[in-house]
Amino acid sequence: MTRKIAISVPDDVAERLDREPNVSAFITESVRIRMTSESVRSEMRAAGFTLSEEGIARASAEYDALIAGITPELRRQAKELQERIKRGRP
Repeated sequence: MTRKIAISVPDDVAERLDREPNVSAFITESVRIRMTSESVRSEMRAAGFTLSEEGIARASAEYDALIAGITPELRRQAKELQERIKRGRP
């Protein structure tokens, strides 16, 4: 089931949405990502983790740095390893 809603967004957001061929799908995916994030944080807090905005920002920055460090060569090596594992020869 779907519902049609009208929203107001700032100009910069509207300009970004103007580039999307399917704004509804784009917004749906974005909101679902946010919902998943909220759910994970809630579950982590329920499990006893203490989450602060500073800690989350630090972890996010560390993650971004790690992702930036994945070079094309590392991607090639990973793909080769996956293929060897599939063939049963790690």
